[in-house]
Amino acid sequence: MYKIFYKEKKSEIFFIIILLIVNIGLLLLPNYYQKDTIYKYTVGKVISIDNSQVGQYGIIRQGEQYAEIEVLRGEKKGENFETNNQLIGKMELDKFLKPGDKVYIEMFDSRGTTYLNVVDFYRIGTEGILMAIFFIILIIYAGWTGIKTILSFSTSLLTIWKVMIPMFLQGHDPVFLAFWIVLALTAVVIFLVGGFEKKGIVAFLGAGSGILITLVLSQLFAEPFVINGSVMTFSETLLNSGFAHLNLNKLFLASVFIGSSGAVMDIGMDLSASMKEVVDKHPQITIKELTLSGFNVGRAVVGTMSTTLLFAYAGGYLTLLMAFMAQGVSMGAMLNLNYFSS
Repeated sequence: MYKIFYKEKKSEIFFIIILLIVNIGLLLLPNYYQKDTIYKYTVGKVISIDNSQVGQYGIIRQGEQYAEIEVLRGEKKGENFETNNQLIGKMELDKFLKPGDKVYIEMFDSRGTTYLNVVDFYRIGTEGILMAIFFIILIIYAGWTGIKTILSFSTSLLTIWKVMIPMFLQGHDPVFLAFWIVLALTAVVIFLVGGFEKKGIVAFLGAGSGILITLVLSQLFAEPFVINGSVMTFSETLLNSGFAHLNLNKLFLASVFIGSSGAVMDIGMDLSASMKEVVDKHPQITIKELTLSGFNVGRAVVGTMSTTLLFAYAGGYLTLLMAFMAQGVSMGAMLNLNYFSS
């Protein structure tokens, strides 16, 4: 028994070391889309604001704010600079500054003069705190499994950012690329959390099957739905930025595919873990009884997960649904609209 446990732990530690090396490699992987820039980025604080050139038109503000910004970090720390903040009347893009706001700024020097521009509000500190709280709670609750979960989280994040997205931009088929990357990440997450044992193998086979079915369904229903991938945010901006070769429809299918794969993986591990618990508590159970127990658990999990996905998509498009109702759009028209069907 000790030898088996030692062997499992040894393989697990070896797997963790491999993933750590992969994470370091991904971190060091250069971003080929990073452009050389004259800008230096740092953090500043709004000292004063002049709103005399800002007009209020209903709920929309347009015009120009004149701001005095104190630099909080870097070579120019402690120095104050004046800049303008253009309000174009788009609430999702505009940032209305107030004295005391902490902002992320870009600076550049030209002919001995330093120019400053506000990129947006500074949020990295708050994001870091929230992420730290998440990791701490995860470790306190799950212990060693929590640490492995953080490693699987970082591996997935770095793979998506450093591998998948650049390959999308290069014009590789988004659907099939997403399939193989998601399948690989599913293996990493499940075997890291579930271990190299029956529980992990069964969970991976179940999740892999679900991911494959998702791929097949996305291909079968893409054409009948007449999906237009331009419904995705900033899709036209992407095309106009020198990437007109991209297939927005396939990118949309890849996004749906990636989003739903997490739920499939979750169900696979839930079922495998629950069936292992049944076997551990009742070793004499027959394969038939265990299979029926698995189906019983599966029915309950699928029932709640389906509603969970409904909540997730409805929450993401809440204002769109409200706009349909507020404008009295008929149910038939709504069901046929590109945004809704997508």
